Amino acid sequence: MTRISTGVEGLDKMLNGGLIPGRTYLVRGGPGSGKTILSMQFLIAGAKAGENCIYITLEEPMDEIKEDMESLGIDLDAIENIYTFDASPSGDSLFADSFFKNLELDIPGFKAALEEKVRELKPSRIVVDPVTILELVSRSEAEYRRDMISLLSLFRTHKTTTLLTSEKMSVSSEDYLVSGIIEYVEYEMRGKVLRGIKIKKMRGTKFDDSIRPYRITSKGIKVFSEESLFE
Repeated sequence: MTRISTGVEGLDKMLNGGLIPGRTYLVRGGPGSGKTILSMQFLIAGAKAGENCIYITLEEPMDEIKEDMESLGIDLDAIENIYTFDASPSGDSLFADSFFKNLELDIPGFKAALEEKVRELKPSRIVVDPVTILELVSRSEAEYRRDMISLLSLFRTHKTTTLLTSEKMSVSSEDYLVSGIIEYVEYEMRGKVLRGIKIKKMRGTKFDDSIRPYRITSKGIKVFSEESLFE
């Protein structure tokens, strides 16, 4: 079966070679755990392979994300094939105009704007960071589930490999809809904080279900796939 790299070697090993292309995956973890960094490494791996990639921020302004990436030596503006869009409340892109109307979120407008860009750019990889915002503004769980099904249908139709990030650690509607879940976990032992990464779900493939330690380094996320978190 064909695999594509997450951009993180240790994580690829946990995934038995990488992600299955054309599917949607959830990356879940608390603030500062490294979700956006992993997302960028995923897109950079695609760009290096000559693929068009789309990154959409729904919360943090794009200029702040670019500053954070620069601290890791990543100049997003200099990387060909990665197209960034700011759909945060302060954004000034097509997405922000479609997403926010009279200071209220318009999810169908966001989906329409995204589909327009997908048809134009024909990306192989997409990141929506964080998808949590969509749940927060939905009137009900049923509405959120309907919107998520519609969004995932868009990704499936255009055969994109998509990462959705979320800060919500409890089970939510998207858990049942995505093909896989990569989760950051954190434990406190003897006054020390232990940070690990685990594959909670991955359809259609074997995977390492152990919790492996990881670090955020000057070059991005590094996963130690041969080590145990509690050793």
